[in-house]
Amino acid sequence: MKPLPDIPVERIESLGRLLGLIIKGGPSPDRTTFLTENDLPFQAGFVVYGKGGAVVPHIHHPVKRELTTTSEVLLVRQGSCRVDFYDEARQLIETHHLVAGDLVIFYEGGHGVRMPDEDCVLFEIKQGPYPGMDEKERFTP
Repeated sequence: MKPLPDIPVERIESLGRLLGLIIKGGPSPDRTTFLTENDLPFQAGFVVYGKGGAVVPHIHHPVKRELTTTSEVLLVRQGSCRVDFYDEARQLIETHHLVAGDLVIFYEGGHGVRMPDEDCVLFEIKQGPYPGMDEKERFTP
């Protein structure tokens, strides 16, 4: 499903690989709209229900999935930050300023987050289980 024109979604890519998506805060859509392709390891979209609507109770069947990357989602709840996207060679590709209500999904490559202007509260979602600090390589750009 393609995003609605009034939902700004920015793709950050390097050498044909999707490093991440930025979904800016703003008005909510008036219909269900998914912002990601079906083959991505993290799916994201707006699900819209009218008054009296409901999510029918359900159970997800076990599905074996093979993942080679760890996707993360950060929602800026308060304040602002700068998000840096790096390619696999650890080269800076782009920097984006995010404010409360903005969301970023990291898929591949590297990333960093800085708070140069003010305090910031981020809400983070990532794939688990968490194997400990050895699952990531820190680097100096």
